[in-house]
Amino acid sequence: MHQGRRLWLGGLVCAVVVLGPEALWAASQEGDHGGGLINLDKSLIVQFVNFLILLAILWRLFYRPFLAKMEERTAAIKKALEEAQAARAAAARQQEENEARLRQAHAEAAAIHQQALKEAGEEQRRLVDAARKEAQRLVESAKAQTDADIRRAREELRREVAELSTAVAEKLIRKSLRDDDHRRIVDDAIARLAR
Repeated sequence: MHQGRRLWLGGLVCAVVVLGPEALWAASQEGDHGGGLINLDKSLIVQFVNFLILLAILWRLFYRPFLAKMEERTAAIKKALEEAQAARAAAARQQEENEARLRQAHAEAAAIHQQALKEAGEEQRRLVDAARKEAQRLVESAKAQTDADIRRAREELRREVAELSTAVAEKLIRKSLRDDDHRRIVDDAIARLAR
């Protein structure tokens, strides 16, 4: 339909190109003899046959290759459009895949982050419990050591008091206990206890 319209348009242009000068020439000749614009004689038939021959030559030499070239170009453009559409669809699919991979990577990163936070929290609780137990152990050890030191000091003090008492008693017994001696021995014992 489109090609037929082009053919008729091409034929009309050729007719105007071929017949126009002839018609003007005939009109000018007839003007000299008093005729119309187109003279209906044998020359018009010859001109029409010439026109058809020229039209066939133009059709064969130019218009058919031109139409073939146009069809080839149309097919190439159509193929390029189809390839571009396929490439666009492939790019869209690739973009969707990339977005899906990116979402998956974000989800994995979030899961790893949560797992790391959970493990860090557990490690922190474990370290705090260990430190608390160690502190409790140190406090209990220090308390036991202090209690042992206190008991040992008491034992030593008790032993020293017993020794001093024994020594004082021996001195008091050996000497005739006068008041001055008795007071001196007691002061001496108090001074030894103070050291």
